[in-house]
Amino acid sequence: MSTEIDPKLLEILVCPLTKGPLRYDRAAQELISDGAKLAYPIRDGIPVMLVDEARDLK
Repeated sequence: MSTEIDPKLLEILVCPLTKGPLRYDRAAQELISDGAKLAYPIRDGIPVMLVDEARDLK
């Protein structure tokens, strides 16, 4: 089940590690931080913005 993220929320969310922008990966239901090389999961429509919960993209 794919849930859409509010575009206004995406505008204000930043990576907690780099404070840089995030991009939304709709298919994987993740927010990607290219600067930190991390993917933050979205669970039940709620972004989990914890570094410990992020998937390493390296």
